[in-house]
Amino acid sequence: MQVKKFAALGAGVIGSGWVARALAHGLDVTVWDPAPDAEAVVRANVANAWPALERVGLAPGASQERLRVVDTVEACVADADFIQESAPEREELKLALHERVSRAAKPDAIIASSTSGLLPSDFYASAVRPERCIVGHPFNPVYLLPLVEVLGGGRTSEESIDAAMTFYSSIGMRPLRVRAEVPGFIADRLLEALWREALHLVNEGVATTGEIDDAIRYGAGIRWSFMGTFLTYTLAGGEAGMRHFMQQFGPALELPWTKLVAPKLTDELVDRVVDGTAKQTNGRSIKDLERYRDDCITSVVEAIAQAKARHGIED
Repeated sequence: MQVKKFAALGAGVIGSGWVARALAHGLDVTVWDPAPDAEAVVRANVANAWPALERVGLAPGASQERLRVVDTVEACVADADFIQESAPEREELKLALHERVSRAAKPDAIIASSTSGLLPSDFYASAVRPERCIVGHPFNPVYLLPLVEVLGGGRTSEESIDAAMTFYSSIGMRPLRVRAEVPGFIADRLLEALWREALHLVNEGVATTGEIDDAIRYGAGIRWSFMGTFLTYTLAGGEAGMRHFMQQFGPALELPWTKLVAPKLTDELVDRVVDGTAKQTNGRSIKDLERYRDDCITSVVEAIAQAKARHGIED
């Protein structure tokens, strides 16, 4: 499967991220979004992302000029080789949208959804040729972070999943095959557990939002950027490795440290979170913080790549 034309349905944060990544890899991109200011929004988002993409390295032919915004779903997908939907997380909306998309798309076009937890068997139920319909769940910022979770519904073919994973790899991503249809997939289920605990700590006055973020970014977050949880804990077991770690620290799992049931989102808790994050942003605009984030990500990725090369480590 050779993808030359990429269609993006939705021009929000995730949709714009897909557009920026596709443009940076030399594809022609067509966008549809029902918002009246969609074209201005997506072009501004892409322009804000472009300096980071230039630092990473643009593919031959990469240009913001290859972006086209159209007025209808049908015009967006008609000539596309690969279609990426990033509409709001409402099953009934996606169900109706994908019936429409699949009727207008080329028979061999792959249709993907950026959903972060809805199940493809449900929202592709009315799709034409559902065997080519998949989930490709990315992470923000899509144009820099390589992870994309890929899974199919009950009627998705293995060939379509393989084709999607090949395409995602071709635009610099790290596709992760999700083996079963489970709500939240893999990464978001892990993040959700951390988020619930963080809200409890804020709600109980144990820590501010900034202090909780510091607990991650100056500790585990640094390790997570190059070595995941299981490998990190393998090293924590010393020369005896993971088996010793499990034997030594396994009993702690019986202790009531965590509260995986989410706290009630009272007005007081919401205010604490909003006030805390307002102090963290310190008057900086979202676009300014996005550029700072992108600079940090590209620096970390570059540093890790250099360290891997020095140690002869391959993924």
